This record gives sequence, structure tokens and C-alpha cells, in this order.
Amino acid sequence: MLQPAIEILDNQRMMAISTVRPDGWPQTTIVGYANEGWRIYFAIFRSSQKFANIQRDDRVSIAVTSEPHSLGEIKAVYAGAHAAEVLDEKERLLAWQLLTERHPNLADFGPPGMSDEALMRADCKYVSMLDYSKGIGHTEALTVGETG
Repeated sequence: MLQPAIEILDNQRMMAISTVRPDGWPQTTIVGYANEGWRIYFAIFRSSQKFANIQRDDRVSIAVTSEPHSLGEIKAVYAGAHAAEVLDEKERLLAWQLLTERHPNLADFGPPGMSDEALMRADCKYVSMLDYSKGIGHTEALTVGETG
């Protein structure tokens, strides 16, 4: 049986990601993603504030959910993670494959080059899962080990 938080990650396509700005304030944006377990892949522009923020401080926070039909259906994953650019060619190919499977519209653009775009990964560390189907406000927390 899959970890319920990974099931949520597997079944969604968009996430909010927060990075730390130079002045210490958070910056949150929405990106498309794909995951392999607790490792999350996404693509961003090198010219973005998000990329500069991650280069300076790799700590990010993510939030993933869908819009429920009723309060009792709310399920969400929140995670603190470390993000980095994917530089290994084999992992870049894997990341692009996962992203285009989840977001077929990306295939029209071809794999990102190294000049303008960056393929990124975020490795989840501190995870909270909200699951109102188990009671309003029900949360579970876990820390992902080094081996994932």
C-alpha cells in the first residue's frame, strides 16, 4: 500500500512552492510538477526570482491539494524540502519523462536546454498530510529519511 501522502502527490499536477527571498520574506508561486515518491520535479526559468532564491537558500515549502466537493473530502500534502537543479543527464531525462507524462502539453516544447530553463528537484523532508475524511482537522506528520 502506498503512503497516503504519496498517493496525493501522484494524483495531482500543480503545487504551490514557497522560496525564501533575499529579505527573508517568503515568495509563493504555482508550478506544474511530477514526482517519483518523495522526490518532486519541476521546471523553471533561470531568470526567475524562484531560481535565484533556491540558488541562495535551498529550503522550500510545497503544498499540493485538489478542490474538494465537500469539507470532508479535503486531502492535502505540505512539505518542507530541499531543492536543487538537476544536472545529471540521466536524471534530467527521467525528470523530463515524468513531467511530460503528467503534463503532455510540455512535450511540444521539447526538453529544456541548460541556457534558459532549469529542471529542478525538491526532496521532501518534513511532511504533513491533511485528511478530513478521518475527521475535520486530522493531520499526520512524518520526517522522510535520507533513503526516502
